[in-house]
Amino acid sequence: MTSPENAGPEYDVVISGASLAGSAAAILLARRGVRVALLERHADPEAYKVLCTHSITANAYPVFDELGLVPALEKAGAVRNEARWYTRWGWIEPRAAPGGPELPYAYNVRRSVLDPMIRARAAETPGVDLLLGHRVTALVAEGGRTAGVRASTADGEREIRARLVIGADGKDSAVAKLAGIPARRHENGRFGYLAHFRNLPLERGVGQTWFLEPDMAYAFPNDDGVTVLAVLPDKKHLPAFREDLEGSFLSFVRGLPEAPPVDSAERVSKIIGTVDYPLQTRRPTAPGIALVGDAALTGDPLWGVGCGWALQSARWLAEAVAPAAAGRGDLDASLAAYARGHRRRLRGHQQLAVDFAGSRPFNPVERLVFSAAARDEAMARHMYLFASRLIGPLGFLNPVAVAKAAAINLRHRKAAARAAG
Repeated sequence: MTSPENAGPEYDVVISGASLAGSAAAILLARRGVRVALLERHADPEAYKVLCTHSITANAYPVFDELGLVPALEKAGAVRNEARWYTRWGWIEPRAAPGGPELPYAYNVRRSVLDPMIRARAAETPGVDLLLGHRVTALVAEGGRTAGVRASTADGEREIRARLVIGADGKDSAVAKLAGIPARRHENGRFGYLAHFRNLPLERGVGQTWFLEPDMAYAFPNDDGVTVLAVLPDKKHLPAFREDLEGSFLSFVRGLPEAPPVDSAERVSKIIGTVDYPLQTRRPTAPGIALVGDAALTGDPLWGVGCGWALQSARWLAEAVAPAAAGRGDLDASLAAYARGHRRRLRGHQQLAVDFAGSRPFNPVERLVFSAAARDEAMARHMYLFASRLIGPLGFLNPVAVAKAAAINLRHRKAAARAAG
């Protein structure tokens, strides 16, 4: 860290990263009277994240609504995301209850549409200065805490001082590394590749996920008639993919139960992916620092929760620290409240994801619940709420739900026995 020469912050908050989490945090903080410098290392305002599920779970809808982005998303052709999941017991088909409300949703939308949209909304928000082409290279220290950043720009180094520095700069967060905040790393037993296709019909026109135990795949319809098709095999398949990526990708898709007709569709992107995507968890705060999105917690991409948690964590942070960040409260106490809330809301989800990332078959409880969800509409809706991250693990596997799943499966076995006899 370097030592500052000037007193008094230029901004209340400086945010490193102007993608989903950073732009959302900037907007929500500025609306609460906070002066924000929003730094983005790319000079192009249209820059976007390429490697992504391009699907935002329903838990993020309230954040989109608060940001005022829902009309723009609908106009851009974002697809309201419903889902169906293949299991060895058949398809789980969540549907709204007869006479009941529709299932909660957010959107499938390509990041090439979403990232520039939310960044532009941040740039037009009073109190936000969007500074493109600014890459954080050092943190400024004062009195044992972070008090700003140094950034590399096209015009040279620049120092920006603030009460709070927010790292919204992804799983390889420079802010976290410069602050010495370690990441707890959990290996992922799967690797992943995806491509975009046009004219790829899907059953009911909704997203599909295949639980093949341990292999996985999904297909999400997106804006402009483009479908994101991804495969997430166990790493035992990696040598074949390295030898022939395109052939192995297409062969894997063709072998899916009720496989989408990939050979008659038009591929409109390269096949891209990663062979090593660990799950990471960091302490979300340090003196003068907060982390949001993947910088704080990087989940398993097979669940498609990263974008939703990025938006939610930005909102949780703004709610917790805005008055203090503007100089009207105890910033350390506010950061501690954010950290507690972040852990309470996401720790259980991450623990389950870490366990499943071992690339194993379903455990007994998962077999109980998934099989029941394939046989009962109410249980399918219950599972949908968890997959949408609208309920947590304790709510998903509460005693009533587990007992109901057991009763559903018992009735199924009795009916099958009567039919066989």
